[in-house]
Amino acid sequence: MRITLIAALVLSSGFAYADEGQWQPYQMPSIADKLTERGIEIPAKQLADLGQYPMNAVVSLGYCTASFVSPQGLVVTNHHCAYRGIQYNSKKEHNYLADGFLAKKMADEPSAGPNERLYITENVKNVTEQVTANLSDEPLTRYEQIQTNSKALIKECEADDNYRCSVNSYHNGLEYYLIKQLIIRDVRLVYAPPESVGGYGGDIDNYEYPRHSGDFTFLRAYVGKDGKPAVYSEDNVPFTPKSYLKINADGVKAGDGVFAAGYPGSTSRYNLTSELKFASEWLYPTYAARYQLQIDTITQMGETDRDIAIKYAGTIASMSNRMKKLNGLLDGFKATDIVGIKQSREDDFLAWLKQDKAANPKLIAELETLLAEQQKQTQTNYYFENAQSSTLLSTAKKLYRLAQEKQKPDAERESGYQERDMKMFRAELERIDSSFAVEVDKTLWLQDLNAYIGQPLKVKVFDNALEHANNHKEFIAKVDGMYALTELTDQATRLAWMDKSVEAFETSSDPFIRLAVDVHATNMDLEKASKLLDGKLSKARPKYMEAVIAYYKANNWPVYPDANRTLRITYGMVDGYQSKDALYKQPFTRLEGIAAKHTGEEPYNAPAKLLAAIATNDYGKHTIQSVYNDPRSWMCKLVSCVEPKNDFNSVPVNFLSSVDTTGGNSGSPVFNGRGELVGLNFDSTYEAITKDWFFNPIITRAVHVDIRYILWMMDQVDHADNLIKELDLVRNP
Repeated sequence: MRITLIAALVLSSGFAYADEGQWQPYQMPSIADKLTERGIEIPAKQLADLGQYPMNAVVSLGYCTASFVSPQGLVVTNHHCAYRGIQYNSKKEHNYLADGFLAKKMADEPSAGPNERLYITENVKNVTEQVTANLSDEPLTRYEQIQTNSKALIKECEADDNYRCSVNSYHNGLEYYLIKQLIIRDVRLVYAPPESVGGYGGDIDNYEYPRHSGDFTFLRAYVGKDGKPAVYSEDNVPFTPKSYLKINADGVKAGDGVFAAGYPGSTSRYNLTSELKFASEWLYPTYAARYQLQIDTITQMGETDRDIAIKYAGTIASMSNRMKKLNGLLDGFKATDIVGIKQSREDDFLAWLKQDKAANPKLIAELETLLAEQQKQTQTNYYFENAQSSTLLSTAKKLYRLAQEKQKPDAERESGYQERDMKMFRAELERIDSSFAVEVDKTLWLQDLNAYIGQPLKVKVFDNALEHANNHKEFIAKVDGMYALTELTDQATRLAWMDKSVEAFETSSDPFIRLAVDVHATNMDLEKASKLLDGKLSKARPKYMEAVIAYYKANNWPVYPDANRTLRITYGMVDGYQSKDALYKQPFTRLEGIAAKHTGEEPYNAPAKLLAAIATNDYGKHTIQSVYNDPRSWMCKLVSCVEPKNDFNSVPVNFLSSVDTTGGNSGSPVFNGRGELVGLNFDSTYEAITKDWFFNPIITRAVHVDIRYILWMMDQVDHADNLIKELDLVRNP
């Protein structure tokens, strides 16, 4: 009830958009006044320039965000973002996930894996006219024309093999931007705390607060001796970035303005209420249930086989995070009437739209028809797609598709199968071994197959391929036989299939390749149906967004695109929040909280040396006397809260701010008003999970690792003196 009332207050008070927005860098000058109000001193024009500090130091990992912090290519990100690299180097004899890792010299820095990349965004260009020029009204043709136009732009942009380019849709196809990124192909592991620090609190504390997580890791970018990107080689040298972040060792206090930059994954703030209902009533519960079953299965198998536990550690962490987020969204929809809020906003929009005589009165109805078709398509395909979830079947399908695509001119191939994709394609085949075990893959696949068998929407060609199994025992025996007879578990064999002909696939005796061939036509039919629908939506969605943007501007509300994994900037302030009646959560947590939570068992099993340093108050120069500027923060001006005390006398571990983040912002640098690094974004509070659909500034808080905790760990606990010397440490005036 409390949160629902606050949400209503927000909508009626004008506070609804206080710190909202995942802004494209070029938009920063348009909100310069808002940045100034928050105490952000760095010029908005400077933030809009990707060639200047600090934006040219912010990079993407492809799934998380990171940033350069030294002239020798040192990069900092979250521990959970570097998880694959830590896992890649962990073995039974030296488990870096459990024990942590620190390279005392560059020669000791191992590769983070063949798939790891850093992407440095150098240019973003509006190409809407080029992508949407002379598009057909026929849906499938329209879809293909958009793809063809995009591929042509990408090909021209990628004349230099060291760059990766993409054309991204903004505002659901209303705008398109060409993004050019330099690829660093040699990424190495430098320093990672043990998981008992990096993931302290585990899934129990995930999305919760107060938090005490040291979710940080250092990597390093390497290039060839000529300074150009190159694959891993012992002869490679550290990359010299155009700039690297200054680190403010004094950090921030409550009420300070901050901003973050990164690559947020996906939000749905402009989507219709019907889409929210579908997500909350079917999509999220269905996905969460499957994740939970898989987590339980892998965890149980890992308890009896340490090698499985290591190989699937990253998978478990990723699934757990997704599942808790889905459950958090569902709980959030119950706690705050997001459906009601969006429906009210939508009703107001429709009333506003009717006043425009030039507007299409059927705009929403036409879009709703297409969305209903899309939702039915999602439900129909769900079990069939999951029934093909085996890693080996997925690999066989991709390899057969590659053989098919190679028969076409490169420009006509599907994205993911062009010559530009082959290095990554090969790397993905190589990486399978590091996170694959036959028994686990088989067990998970059987679960999905049983779910498929137990529902009515069957696919005949798939059923025929799995015939002659009349009962559960025979079915298991058939699946066992497939894993026993396949050669795709061997890396060299997998790689060799990249060069095989279509005929070789169609005459193969490998059971997974045979099954991939059998279901190929059906999968292509489903893909065609999806493209046809996308073609229809590529007309309807932009028209809807055009009207929505006009409506937002008429109300003087911020207009920014939904997140789509491209570079964004968000701003806010350091602040706590009222989470429940009579429960105010302070913005900072202390080292002592780690010891208070410690039980000696996962996920509260802090390392002995860290606990010893806390017990002896071995805080060195990192002690902070007070974390408050003012007796009350902005939050307290709106909602009554506890008077903060100025006797912190500890090292801050994590802190809260109102910056607008989501998945993909993990690892995002958090800056003070002068553009100096003061923390790393790594999570959101549980009440804030619904911000993917609706931003409520009263309860929306992002959780960050405080830079002072990172420096304390490096200095007093792990003695990473070699790395501290690389950093450009500054202090407040």
